[in-house]
Amino acid sequence: MDRCELGWAQLAERMHRDLFACYGNEQTGILDQWYPRSAGRVGENFYYWWQAHVLDVLVDAYERTGDPALPDRMRQFCRSLERYNGGTFTHNYYDDMEWTALALLRAYRATGEAWYEEKVQELWADIQTAWNEYCGGGMAWKKDQLDYKNTPANAPAAILAARLYGIFGRLEDLAWAKRIYDWNKANLVDPATGFVWDGMNRTGDGAIDKDWRFTYCQGVFIGAGVELYFYTGESAYLEDARRTAAACFEELCEPGTWLLPEEGIDDTGLFKGILIRYLDRLLEVDPACPHVREVIFANAETLRSSGLFESPMLCAPSWKEQPTLPVQLSVQLSGLMLLEAAARLEARK
Repeated sequence: MDRCELGWAQLAERMHRDLFACYGNEQTGILDQWYPRSAGRVGENFYYWWQAHVLDVLVDAYERTGDPALPDRMRQFCRSLERYNGGTFTHNYYDDMEWTALALLRAYRATGEAWYEEKVQELWADIQTAWNEYCGGGMAWKKDQLDYKNTPANAPAAILAARLYGIFGRLEDLAWAKRIYDWNKANLVDPATGFVWDGMNRTGDGAIDKDWRFTYCQGVFIGAGVELYFYTGESAYLEDARRTAAACFEELCEPGTWLLPEEGIDDTGLFKGILIRYLDRLLEVDPACPHVREVIFANAETLRSSGLFESPMLCAPSWKEQPTLPVQLSVQLSGLMLLEAAARLEARK
């Protein structure tokens, strides 16, 4: 069957299977960073946080299908990642740990396995050491650069803290979520529009990187507002999320098409998929939020019709262009996250 005739769930399933067929590595137990594997270079940077999103798409598939084989695959993958990372999930980069904790927490909610909660709590204890008084507060990006504060280290931490509060009911976690969110909003959100800036004091001069205009930052700030609204009922958080979504569409989408921009490879290859995940979450709590549904489906339709290589099912950084080999894992994960979001929206009709 031609891919344009497939439903979103069928398409997501095909891309999910091809992801693991193309990138799976029996020796490491985690996914390679390139397809084909030979494109990888000796000494290449290990992008630890990408593997958190591999766990996320495993959870997506389990929630979509209920396949009883998936919990064991998730378990084996997590043990392999922990081993590959030196026998721990902790890391120099606070944002990497936050993404790992978020994925492990989703695995806990999906399976109820206590091991996941144990690992999340260990990570959360370490993540809390990111807060310091440089730049008036906020979470540091990494342990060896404590005076650099950015949205990638703060908004996911707020999402994590809010979800921990929602599951376990500890008021101190809610207090963390609010404090982190408030700092992010006060320092890295344009008060005139709601557009989210990346970071401040990266080079030690206190400057805000307003020219770093990433889909990622919009997505995680939206996600933090949605989770705080969901668990507190305070409408101001939802209003913030709606405002940032509108600013994102106005400033980053291609006029007239709703298409999100190409942001390249390496870490930026994952950015659009993260935005899509949290736009979908926004629709869960606010189904009438303007243009969100149109944005998700416009991008998914474009990817389905123009941006997928058929066999194996691969995508490019631009969702309107077919890929050329090699294809990086981050880019492939973003495309799969888009298809999974479209499948969830289709299922919620």
